[in-house]
Amino acid sequence: MRIAEIEVIAPHFKRRLSGVTSTVVQLAPRQVEAGVKLATLGPGLPDTMPRIGFLDLLACWKRPVSGRKRIWHARRNNEMLAGVFLRDVLRMPMTLLFTSAAQRRHSRYTKWLVSKMDAVVATSARSGSYLDRPHTVIMHGVDTEVFRPARPDDADPAPELEGRLIIGCAGRIRAQKGTDLFVDAMIALLPHYPAWTAVIAGRVTAEHEAFAADLRARIEKAGLTDRIRFIGEVDDIKPWYRRFQLFVAPSRNEGFGLTPLEAMASGAPAVTSDAGAYAEMIVPGRTGLVAPAGDGDALKHAIEPYLADPDRARRHGEYAARHVRDNFAIANEVEGLNRVYADLFTSSG
Repeated sequence: MRIAEIEVIAPHFKRRLSGVTSTVVQLAPRQVEAGVKLATLGPGLPDTMPRIGFLDLLACWKRPVSGRKRIWHARRNNEMLAGVFLRDVLRMPMTLLFTSAAQRRHSRYTKWLVSKMDAVVATSARSGSYLDRPHTVIMHGVDTEVFRPARPDDADPAPELEGRLIIGCAGRIRAQKGTDLFVDAMIALLPHYPAWTAVIAGRVTAEHEAFAADLRARIEKAGLTDRIRFIGEVDDIKPWYRRFQLFVAPSRNEGFGLTPLEAMASGAPAVTSDAGAYAEMIVPGRTGLVAPAGDGDALKHAIEPYLADPDRARRHGEYAARHVRDNFAIANEVEGLNRVYADLFTSSG
């Protein structure tokens, strides 16, 4: 699509994969399918994404052919700053929108940037509670056609574990993600539940190699190397979600956190901490359970009922998939953002 037609620009100013990256990758194509004249800008996104280049910004002194002001939809501080520069310094006809997922008090700098936005979206009620200005809550969603329960003809990502029940954990291997809390829970529980195997998917970056090595040493000392498996960063996590009978998200802190929704949409109940928006996703006792962030004992006690009763895990997994389809489909997020865009187009002239 030509820059003259683009009405919404979604900047992405980070090369490394992050939760924001996942959000943009899932949302942008579906927003375009829904009729939004949107393009992304920046590195770190697949080549298939609708995009413009930085030189295209030179054309943004002119409004698009629709005559509306363009919307600059930022999700990070540096993206907000760029929007302020384009609108207030270069005087480009733009309105600024920020989506906030932060679960903490904002710095003075961030508060100043947020104050310059024309509208703000919070990804959860909890993240909205940290904003000092009016906002709209639009929770993230997942593609329930992509993240869906297993079918009989699906290939098994772990044929060597055929017949085993799998409890999964996915995310970068680091203390923030609570990987150690999951490992400690598995060391305590798995000896009592021989039908289960734990699988940990995620990348270990250089600064967290020592952390990961310590976890492996703990597992080896417990004699559970064959039952607590690190599979690294996988190219496609979806088949693993479908293979899990239970998913655990033990983060100590989180922005939003999509993995429980992805796992639940795939038919696995989720035991989570109360970090990020996790507690707003779970129906306790129906789709999973929630434990206080950082509380290893509480996490272990929330996990154990599922290991003791695999049929409970199956029932809750079926309900979890329906719950996500009904309440967290990505189409809901697209519709919510479209309403915000429409309000901005109307109010900005």
